[in-house]
Amino acid sequence: MKLLYIGIINNGQQPAVELCAERELSSYSRFTRSNISEFMTMFSKTVAERTKQGQRQDIEEQDFTFHVYARTQNIAAVIISDKEYPSLAAHQILSKALDEFLAQNPNADSSRNPVTFPPLRTYITTYQDPQQVDSIMKIQKELDETKIVLHKTIESVLERGEKIDDLVTKSEGLSAQSKMFYTSAKKQNSCCVIC
Repeated sequence: MKLLYIGIINNGQQPAVELCAERELSSYSRFTRSNISEFMTMFSKTVAERTKQGQRQDIEEQDFTFHVYARTQNIAAVIISDKEYPSLAAHQILSKALDEFLAQNPNADSSRNPVTFPPLRTYITTYQDPQQVDSIMKIQKELDETKIVLHKTIESVLERGEKIDDLVTKSEGLSAQSKMFYTSAKKQNSCCVIC
């Protein structure tokens, strides 16, 4: 998962104006970085121009996804990522970046000149790991890890079949009917075991 570009664009004018942007192009050859950078700017401006105010969208192009959020103040933010980067995390970054940018630059919608906005550098470096963005993703990862641990625990208990039988037999917490059900189910399932 990788973020390649994040930019703030004035999309209230034609052509749109890239007010500020940061790129992470270290995975590309030094000789091609400037060309890639130019293409990113051109495509980001085009996508921002064609995104309606108040709209969010994701556009997939080859190995990349353009995540766009156009605010009603004629300002849009664009992230270019690889396809594996989670859309939810990208849009949270866009919202956060736009909130902070507009708080610092309330008249940016009338600007045609670049604007200094250092937090974009922090965003593109810190949020290479989408789990840094999204508390929901952090919780989901923890739940997934817990599910795996539980699944392994259940599997390890099932591998000790004789001990489970002993526990069922000795258990005072199970009624006689439950014990009979367990024994009956075990007999029915044993007919299908292939040795």
